[in-house]
Amino acid sequence: MKFGFYTLGCKVNLFETQALMQQAQARGHEICTHDADAFIINTCSVTAISDHKNLRAFHKIRRENPHAIIAACGCFAQTEPDKLQASGEIDLICGTSARSEVIALCEEAIQGRFPHDLDKFRCPGRSYEVLPAGVPVGRTRALLKVEDGCDNYCTYCIIPYARGHVRSMPMDTAVSEAIRLSEAGVQEIVVTGIEISSYGRDLPKQPSLLDLIVQLCQAVPHTYIRLGSLEPRTIDENFCQSLAAYQNLRPHFHLSLQSGCDSTLARMKRRYTAAFFAERCEQLRTYFPDCSITTDLIVGFPGETDAEFEQTLQFIQQCQFSDMHVFPYSVRPGTPAASMPMQIPDAEKSARATKAKSIAAQMSADYRSRFIGRTMNVLFEHPVSGSDLWSGHSDFCFPVQAAHPAISKNKQLPVQITGLTESGLSGKICL
Repeated sequence: MKFGFYTLGCKVNLFETQALMQQAQARGHEICTHDADAFIINTCSVTAISDHKNLRAFHKIRRENPHAIIAACGCFAQTEPDKLQASGEIDLICGTSARSEVIALCEEAIQGRFPHDLDKFRCPGRSYEVLPAGVPVGRTRALLKVEDGCDNYCTYCIIPYARGHVRSMPMDTAVSEAIRLSEAGVQEIVVTGIEISSYGRDLPKQPSLLDLIVQLCQAVPHTYIRLGSLEPRTIDENFCQSLAAYQNLRPHFHLSLQSGCDSTLARMKRRYTAAFFAERCEQLRTYFPDCSITTDLIVGFPGETDAEFEQTLQFIQQCQFSDMHVFPYSVRPGTPAASMPMQIPDAEKSARATKAKSIAAQMSADYRSRFIGRTMNVLFEHPVSGSDLWSGHSDFCFPVQAAHPAISKNKQLPVQITGLTESGLSGKICL
């Protein structure tokens, strides 16, 4: 049989799609992009824009694969099954659970045998569902999902309702998966999850994320480890001091901010202050000089006044992030923020996002400029279309472009940085 896959959203979704692809291949199926017998769409529901992208994807894939069984997994399938049913384009609505059974479910549906009850696919369990990390063909990096679910219930966020409570991969399983990926030739492992800062709280002896990362760095000393998104509470003196000892830990830290104003943070139920966040950034920079600190920002949250927004702009400039993802607040029905008073008009949210993005772009350029004239190791990944350049990533996560006959996929070479690209760096090979 022929299986197609389409992924929207975050790194967790991408990991889960890669795992499903690996399962399909192990069962003897061919992976394709058109004329599939079954098409599995991994959906996202983090914003209203994500919802619209899901619906457009369903329509496009149904149009291109009119006879295929189409299954929807992921957060949108979990939170909005009625909308999927009403679209008339989805055969199986699977949600965020029992992913290991989705391929078999599609096989049955292709034969005309549809299940009468899909509840288990939309009922997140109490234990972690281990899915083997797929090894992307020709990729230098692989994702390793070690955690699912979230118990924070920030007032704007639908994800805890879609993903359920925190569930962690056992530490020995995570280490074994990392070793398997390293032995398969993967040069960098990105540790990901829905809320990895809560890793281990549900496991016996309650190991921490720090415990896990130390074990991973020790288990695969010749493979780089990069961390996914962190909550500020994760960062303390012990965290920084412990991880600074490992040369294979990438000095790139994504800390979720969302707002630089304490009153807005309180309405968001973010459980920290701007001052606490700034202190964590300083701790990281003390132990990891020149480290890349990136973040997320939501503008136009209900009740955010002009003064509060300006306070946030001042704060992000104080923190000097190397990159930022800026989002206008998106109403998620069913969350507390959706019914808060003082909703901000869309035009104002858009204007605030534009202003924040302008500052973010300048901060990014300022950060990257400090590397001009320096030499750094770059792990090259792919050629740049229409040129003789190759693109890769340095320790600090930014893409670096260079040209040289010695460059090839999965090869690390020293590059002297000579300039900036739109979102990264350019340089020349030093051999």
